[in-house]
Formats: sequence, C-alpha cells, structure tokens
Amino acid sequence: MGMIHKTEIEQRLTATLVGIDLPTLQCRHRGKVRDNFDLADGSRIVVSTDRLSVFDKVIGCIPFKGQILNQIALHWFQQTADIVANHVRAAIDPNVVVVEKLSMIPIEVIVRAYLTGTSRTSLWTLYKAGARTLYGLRFPDGLRANYQLMQPIITPTTKGAIDTPISAADIVTHGLLSSEQWERIADIALRLFARGSAIARRRGLILADTKYEFGFATDGRLMVADEIHTPDSSRYWIADTYEDRLSRGEGPENLDKDFARSWVVACCDPYNQPIPTLPPEKVVDFTRRYVSLYECVTGIAFLPPPLTPPINTRVRASIERYCARLCQSF
Repeated sequence: MGMIHKTEIEQRLTATLVGIDLPTLQCRHRGKVRDNFDLADGSRIVVSTDRLSVFDKVIGCIPFKGQILNQIALHWFQQTADIVANHVRAAIDPNVVVVEKLSMIPIEVIVRAYLTGTSRTSLWTLYKAGARTLYGLRFPDGLRANYQLMQPIITPTTKGAIDTPISAADIVTHGLLSSEQWERIADIALRLFARGSAIARRRGLILADTKYEFGFATDGRLMVADEIHTPDSSRYWIADTYEDRLSRGEGPENLDKDFARSWVVACCDPYNQPIPTLPPEKVVDFTRRYVSLYECVTGIAFLPPPLTPPINTRVRASIERYCARLCQSF
C-alpha cells in the first residue's frame, strides 16, 4: 500500500466537501456527515461530505473523508449482502450513492466485543462510573478497559438529540419493535459483526465494536442502511500490537474515529465546553489515518481524486447527470 504524501493533503485543506446545494433538488435532511435529497421515483441521493463529527458535533472537515466513508461502506455492503439486503441502488460518484428510502427503526444497534469507549453511552464510560447493569446486562466487578468480553453483546440506544441506552426488553415494552422483529434484527447484527470481525482479522485488524442502522422497505423487507463497518461507525484496532500495548497499560493502537475523540477529550470537556478548531497538522494526521484504514480494510491503495474539477463541481455534475437519466426514463 502507498501512503498518501503530506503535500497532497495540504493541497486540499481548503478544498473539502463541506456540503452540497442543488438548485433543482430540495435537501431532505442534512445530517452531521451526510446530505440527503429525495427523488421523484421514491429513491434518495446520499452525499457523504468531508465533515468530521465527534460527540454529536461537527468540528471540521477532513480531506477525502467522505469518499473514504462511502467507498468503505460500499465494500462492506457487498461483503455482507448474503446476510441482509442493503439500501444501495447505485453508486454514481465516489462520494454519492442512490439508496432506497426506508422506514428507519428508531434504534441504533451497537455490537461490542470489548469493554471500551469514550462517549457517554460507551461500556467503559458507564462501567468506570460504577454501573454494573448496562443495557439490561449484568457485568462483574474487576473488569479492565479495552479487554475482550466473553462474547459480543448488543447495546442498543435510542436515536434522538441525545442517544440514550435502552435494553432489549424495553424496546419491546415501549412498542418500538415487536419481539420477533427485535430478535431478527439482533440475530442479523451479530452475524454482520461476525463477518466483519473475521474479514478484519485477515487484514490485521480487530473490529472492537460497531453500529448498525436498519429500516423497512415499503414491501416490508428489512434492510441495513446508512453505513456499515466504517471508521465513523466502528472501532478498529491493530491486532499485532493489541496484547503488547495492554500488557504495558496502554490503549490499543486504533485506526478509527477514536483518535479524533481522544484529541477532543484531551483539549476540553466536549459536553460542557466548546471544542477548539482543528489545527492543520491534526487535519493532515486525521486524513492519513482515514486513508490507512481504507487501505487496510479493502486491500486497495487509495488514489486521491484529481484537484480539478473541484469536488463540489464534480459531485454536483454526477448528481445532475443521474437526475437527467432518471427524467428520461419516465
């Protein structure tokens, strides 16, 4: 694999995809990372921007990040299509997919194989604070940070302004899903995680935890949506150095968004203080980490897109071409 040169990153520090506006389409939803536009045929255009979000706040833009997230998600959708259908209809640009609109389940299905994390809903954060019953599961005393659990577990959270832990029993009791629906989703999530873990291991990585989002198509089919096994939705560690680092009391060597979370926590209290602006050297460092994970996971060398046309121009042109073809088909 060829690591991207610092100069190539620096050339794009001010040429990132912050967001996209389309004169002919109304933005259906602008999330922390993705911009969504509805189409006349009932599908949706999803644009992966270069925005970096940690602790539910956008703190800057990372060159190539949107392309990397989009391409890794597509890679994993292909690797897991035999387990569950996904919402992708077409990939029309390195940063853009056309997806099937779903009735999304209001639960983030998080699978964890290690006692770790820095967010307020993570296992280690809650365990370190003294909680022993988490997500309806009982944990013994004496566990240590970043150690492997006996088996992967599901720690669901509700989706909203603030993610809130919820047990499987409460999901059913509150009428969010039927018991049959939840059992099926939980089974699929664990199978997806097992597949992801096995492939990651062959690439020298540990898939410590990940988040899945599911929805139902109009015909009732269950699909996995959003993204899958990307560095924004997952925690990846370097397998070769894991045991040694833990034996020395150090955290695992990561290749995911946790490096950004760790930088923020070292700078401030992200829940009660403003997050400082990312310095250019950190943007370069974070870009290299995203590129490295892309290459580790896919086994493909990352090729930066040309400087011209500008990324906004290219993305807009890709969408306009697709919409023109769609109009001709009606």
